[in-house]
Amino acid sequence: MLEIKARLASVREVIAAAAALSGRPAEAITLIGVSKLFSAQTALAAWQCGLMDLGENRVQELLPKQDWLARAGASPNWHLIGTLQRNKVRQVIGRTALIHSVDSISLLDEISRRSEAAGLVTAVLLQINASGENSKHGFALHELADALAQGWQLPGVQIRGLMAMAQQTAFPEETIPVFTAVRDAFDRVACHPDCPDGWSVLSMGMSQDFSQAIRCGATHVRIGSAIFGPRPL
Repeated sequence: MLEIKARLASVREVIAAAAALSGRPAEAITLIGVSKLFSAQTALAAWQCGLMDLGENRVQELLPKQDWLARAGASPNWHLIGTLQRNKVRQVIGRTALIHSVDSISLLDEISRRSEAAGLVTAVLLQINASGENSKHGFALHELADALAQGWQLPGVQIRGLMAMAQQTAFPEETIPVFTAVRDAFDRVACHPDCPDGWSVLSMGMSQDFSQAIRCGATHVRIGSAIFGPRPL
């Protein structure tokens, strides 16, 4: 717990410095601790250290961890940040503060359908593949307008913004063109006359590049190893 507390303090210092460079207070940035592969006890320790938002990549890890923390009296905001298969949608409806990784119209439609049946509206982000890598999921930037036009008509979802990952690189400054392109797309949508209320989330940046992402306008960063340490094998 002491190690997590120290790492959290260090990450928050970097967030504050990067936010200041972008003309924003540190409080404008939501820090999501990605507890993938770490135990529920470790996630609980992070919450007890003041980390209010936790993220998981897989539904099968999210749900039992979420239940364990709830039994322990913890109530973080849970984010699903990894690829979501359509056949897993019914399991997560009503269990997340935000789904970051909507990468197709068919998935968006399934989330809306399941949410509407449950009497809910689910907050989601559209995942953008701005780096153009085949290994990454998401909409190309030129597909965003059509995706939004269809998504804005679905009653069971609220599209809150965009999520993106930059390319892996030994030089984090090389991520800036990707983050800037996504931020520019985000800003264009915000100016669209049909843009609904709630468009406010730009989820970009992980342990290796969250400073660059914040400088480019990220509102949410997804941090794993910089908080929890090396992942268990």
